[in-house]
Amino acid sequence: MTVIICNDTPAAIRGMLKRWFVEPKPNVFVGTVNRRTREKTIEYIRRNAPGLGMLILATAPNSQGFSIVSYGETHRIPVVYDGHYLIAEKWNEDDEC
Repeated sequence: MTVIICNDTPAAIRGMLKRWFVEPKPNVFVGTVNRRTREKTIEYIRRNAPGLGMLILATAPNSQGFSIVSYGETHRIPVVYDGHYLIAEKWNEDDEC
């Protein structure tokens, strides 16, 4: 399964994504495609909408069962912590823990 979350998807990109994915909520696309189709789709989007921010969750053979990748500027940042994917909602390098 693949989930693509975009920021302000252009109409042409949205139409192309609807070929393989359903859009349960604006700019959220969910579908079951093979790895090659997913990679070609992401490549097409990055080439034709270079400023588009995307967060992509895809099935992967790891303990969580998925991986997370982001492209462009998104409001969420994927972080790998102790081998697990987490989402940072706000990230400040200057803040001390």
